[in-house]
Amino acid sequence: MAMMTCRSLLLLLLVSLFVSFGFAEIRFTEIRSDVRPIIPFDEFGFTHNGRLELNLSQIDLSGKNLDLNKIGFFLCTRDTWFHVLEQLNDHHVTCALDSDLVKVVFRFESLKGKTSVNAVFPVNNADQYTLLFANCLTQVKVSMTVRSAMYNLEGKQNSRDYLSAGKTILPRVYFLLSLVYFSLAGIWVYFLYKKRLTVFRIHFFMLAVIVLKAFNLVFEAEDKSYIKRTGSAHGWDVLFYIFSFLKGIMLFTLIVLIGTGWSFLKPYLQDKEKKVLMIVIPLQVVANIAQVVIDEASPFGQDRVTWKQLFLLVDVICCCAVLFPIVWSIKNLREAARTDGKAAVNLMKLTLFRQYYVVVICYIYFTRVVVYALETITSYKYLWTAVLAGELATLAFYVFTGYKFKPEAHNPYFAIDGEDEEAAAEQLKLEDEFEL
Repeated sequence: MAMMTCRSLLLLLLVSLFVSFGFAEIRFTEIRSDVRPIIPFDEFGFTHNGRLELNLSQIDLSGKNLDLNKIGFFLCTRDTWFHVLEQLNDHHVTCALDSDLVKVVFRFESLKGKTSVNAVFPVNNADQYTLLFANCLTQVKVSMTVRSAMYNLEGKQNSRDYLSAGKTILPRVYFLLSLVYFSLAGIWVYFLYKKRLTVFRIHFFMLAVIVLKAFNLVFEAEDKSYIKRTGSAHGWDVLFYIFSFLKGIMLFTLIVLIGTGWSFLKPYLQDKEKKVLMIVIPLQVVANIAQVVIDEASPFGQDRVTWKQLFLLVDVICCCAVLFPIVWSIKNLREAARTDGKAAVNLMKLTLFRQYYVVVICYIYFTRVVVYALETITSYKYLWTAVLAGELATLAFYVFTGYKFKPEAHNPYFAIDGEDEEAAAEQLKLEDEFEL
């Protein structure tokens, strides 16, 4: 398993060398011989003091004597865009640039023969806008290199904030959460030292997961903070992706190992349990590669949807796969409770694994479905609340796992009196009758 993890890490590093990393809130896009009437570029949450910098170079249009008033860039909100489409369908306007609902940034008629231009457009109405390019001339091919930078001016010194209005608080959120995880790691180290006679290998694995999560949040906080100040990550995103990759693989592996009862119920893994790990770890490599491409691509990139679908598919498969070992452990404990004469001990373990099964399902559902719903329905100004909700759910899951599977939680030598044994046996009989 260690060899597989090393190979997975090497694969991710090799892929990162060939992935064309973006520049966060500063986007560079190349358009070559494109005939699309509408090309979306980026979206951003502006405050009342926002700015859009647009730098165009290598502009080339096919054809001569063109009406350049029909080609240009504009800003539009999502809600407004539906009304613009209605105007176009009802032929109230023939070009999106002519609609009174959009904010025109630049029309190509202002080029006057030039092949490059720099423009700064102020945005004083707070909202989330999408930058779009309109080409209302049919069969006209457009080629150009576009650099777009969106930011808000903050404070008395009008310092630039390249993070969207709903994300500007994220660096502090991630940093504070990293302090919480480092504190949990310290508490866990103290607890392992205090209970060192009953510590299993799985407990050190849990410590590694907590530490990786803490470092992952530190680098994510620094990544977002650097983007906030400069508009680009400058290498911090690479560290973030590496630790995110390690944390993701270790977390899913931990859930599988706990589900199998490795080291505290049995010192080995069965073949079918090893196969689950052989499925989950490579899928996590694919999921992390997809996540890198999704994060670094433009929100409207042509390949983004494909990679997003691939990421969701792989993530669902991983989430389903980690549930099988827990189900197998529940089944084995039920059988052991009927045959080995230790009904109370096995019933306690059985109850714990049932609780863990339910908690894992709730954690997966909340972080994959509820958080996505929050991102969809929440106003752009409060998008950070969806991130915080997901992180708090993850924190709760870590705390529950550590508390329930801490040292001495499954000491096989603790005393069980006769009444407890009889009560447990009776409960198992009732459960069997209920199932029948």
